[in-house]
Amino acid sequence: MARTFRVLISVAMIGAVGYSAYVTRDRWLGSAERLLGYQSAAQPNEQAQGERRGNQGQGAGQAGGRRRGGLSQFTGPVPVLAADAKATDVPVYIDGVGSVKALNTVTVRAQVSGKVVEIGFGEGQDIKKGDVIARIDDAVYKAQLDQAVGKKAQDEALLAGAKRDLERFQRMVATASGTQQQVDTATSQVAQYTAAIQSDQAAIESAQATLDYTTIKAPIDGRTGIRNVDVGNLVSASDATGIVTLSQIKPISVLFSVPQQQLARVNAASAVGTLSVQAIASDGQTVVDNGTLAVVDNQVDPTTGTVRLKANFPNDKLALWPGAFVNARLLVETLKGVTVIPTAAVQRGPNGTFVYIIRQDETVAMKPVKVRQQDDVQAVIADGVVPGDKVVTTGFARLQDGSKVQISAAAGASAPAVTTPVTEGQPVAENATQNNQAQTPGNAANDGQRPHRQHNGQGGGNGGHRRQNADGAGGNNANSNANTDGNDAAVTSSTTRQQ
Repeated sequence: MARTFRVLISVAMIGAVGYSAYVTRDRWLGSAERLLGYQSAAQPNEQAQGERRGNQGQGAGQAGGRRRGGLSQFTGPVPVLAADAKATDVPVYIDGVGSVKALNTVTVRAQVSGKVVEIGFGEGQDIKKGDVIARIDDAVYKAQLDQAVGKKAQDEALLAGAKRDLERFQRMVATASGTQQQVDTATSQVAQYTAAIQSDQAAIESAQATLDYTTIKAPIDGRTGIRNVDVGNLVSASDATGIVTLSQIKPISVLFSVPQQQLARVNAASAVGTLSVQAIASDGQTVVDNGTLAVVDNQVDPTTGTVRLKANFPNDKLALWPGAFVNARLLVETLKGVTVIPTAAVQRGPNGTFVYIIRQDETVAMKPVKVRQQDDVQAVIADGVVPGDKVVTTGFARLQDGSKVQISAAAGASAPAVTTPVTEGQPVAENATQNNQAQTPGNAANDGQRPHRQHNGQGGGNGGHRRQNADGAGGNNANSNANTDGNDAAVTSSTTRQQ
């Protein structure tokens, strides 16, 4: 019996200690928050008002009323950002990734062997077609040309003698003093020497061409690279590196690939007219140069499922350089007079895409929309929104169909800093809930209500302690560090009623 009595006494003591800790929980949590810097800017004023009410003997009844009013933390309009739907022309692009390639590239090589005696260009220099790039020692080739010329002169002299013999024999046959055989032999001699002269002429032209090859000229307009030989080096036609590489970069080409699914669209658009292409910098926004589509490759790459396209750019500012990677944007269509809204306004739910439209009474209506196409900036709406509608772009966290909203003018109004709310319908900062700092729905001096702080689900807002909150058991303790008479009265009254 004595042992049972001791057990009951121990259980009663433990229960009393636990209950006391539960009743005063808000007081200790409030002190801890102040030490950690979590106390909101609204609490000093609220604490002073609570102390004055406690000293004036307001009692637990008013505390309970204030506690019940504090259960609803957000009663004002929701702050949002909005934008107007507009009707405009929207270009339709197909994006691709490719590389820059010179319009023409030539590796300048020697066509004859010899020693380089002159370099006629500077590295990185823009040269014109026909400008001298290098000269090779031409002494041997001049001698070959002179030999061919001399051989032709010799054969011409022999041809002249053969023609005179032929005329003589023809006159002798006419006077019956010569034979026909002599005439035929002379005719053959004339034909033989005539053919020899033709061969000599060809030899002269060949020798002249070989001599001309000793002067190496630019075959195209372009820019020279780094030269591979210097004056005094021996060069030949078999050299793989050549003398220098000449690239035509004004204009210049860009080779890029697009998915094969877009091929039909590209072909249909190119059949109407020449398509424009933009070269985009690595940031994805800056337009480097504007050009035109030159050709679509005649086959699809089966390994990647893409087709290559080639576009030409004037490259007047030399912003494109051979070998560099670049993003290409092909304009295939322009949508005329379509309705566009910011992409941020389009939301997705279980029933598809929708937007929040702000009505004249500053409430929102959730409306399904059909998106025709969209990018990172804007979305083209085929159905659901008309030009002039005002749609919400930021502040969806606490929105629902029919919610009251307040359009913020500043760009940062969708996530404002934590501030002390004021009376009658002023908005509460959206990020207040993220910082676990509850805001009062109205001024306590006007509506007789005081805020209730939630401590990670353990405060008066928790469903398991809702009766204590309604009775005001922790309302005064959460907002006051001092044990005022009014607070003690509220705690005592609450304890009596619960028992």
